[in-house]
Amino acid sequence: MRKPLLMIMLLIVSMACKDDHGTVTPPPVTVSEFKNPLLLNGPDPWVFKKDKIYYATHTTGNGLKLYATSNMANLSSATSKNVWLAPSTGMNAKNIWAPEIHFINNAWYCYYAADDGDNANHRMWVLENKSANPMNGTWEDKGKLELGDDKWAIDGTVFYQGDQLYMIWSGWEDEPFKSQELYISKMSNPWTAEGPRVQISKPELSWEQIGGTINEGPQILRRGDKIFIVYSASGCWTDDYTLGLLTAEDDADLMDPDSWVKDSQPVFSKLPEGQVYGPGHCSFFTSDDGTDWIVYHANPQTGQGCGNNRSIRMQPFSWDNNGKPFFGKPVPLGVGVKKPS
Repeated sequence: MRKPLLMIMLLIVSMACKDDHGTVTPPPVTVSEFKNPLLLNGPDPWVFKKDKIYYATHTTGNGLKLYATSNMANLSSATSKNVWLAPSTGMNAKNIWAPEIHFINNAWYCYYAADDGDNANHRMWVLENKSANPMNGTWEDKGKLELGDDKWAIDGTVFYQGDQLYMIWSGWEDEPFKSQELYISKMSNPWTAEGPRVQISKPELSWEQIGGTINEGPQILRRGDKIFIVYSASGCWTDDYTLGLLTAEDDADLMDPDSWVKDSQPVFSKLPEGQVYGPGHCSFFTSDDGTDWIVYHANPQTGQGCGNNRSIRMQPFSWDNNGKPFFGKPVPLGVGVKKPS
């Protein structure tokens, strides 16, 4: 009888040990999703990817603040630095809007809009940094960009067609303000425009005229044999700020307005039930797995306008059967999205 009794006692001890230690601590869970917003305050977001690092910025009003991260989903915890502050006086001292950084000919360039405190004097300006890392080095003032007839100008961005560098921006056809149109100019180098400006889009459709007749915030997308301009339309102070699309053939004469064909409907609009009001002023990147992403700002509540409630959001997008970008509906706040790889 001793052996069965001993076996019973060992079984009881074994069960007791399982009761004490049977719950095994699982390995740390890898967080594979993020939720918008990426930053609570981030109007006019811009992203540039180089060597697997994402460099991001947005309007702060008084200079250039850069973020550096290996994954855009972690933007809120990214390394950040104010790399340039506007001068205390002068024509580029106030209202620093929509800065962008680009890497051209082994140097970094920042394009931004600024004025002297009078919005009528808004023009495009350029900074240069020859450091390999834009978070380091010195951002030197290259001065004002002379764009054609020196009219009001904001939201400039640059891109190449072959060996030719171009700038597109939002400007006034006449002064004082009547409407904002999109313009293009050739560039002889990253800080010098050449020749006249050419208007390639004006706010002529009803959805481009809510709160004001406005086309602004142009951004370049490319796929196959086409070049796209995704731009913002209507007043940013309205809930109906939205995104429109222009398309040109990659080998077209981009200085010819007829080369650019406008979609008749917006391509990305508000989603009130998802706390997405006034989505606009976007930029784009491609993650390491080849997924394309749109980054944009939007307000979480109605009627919040053009202030600091505009938060940075992002989501993946696809391409339709005609080779055009398909953005779908904005992802609601708080809904999980798979992180970029």
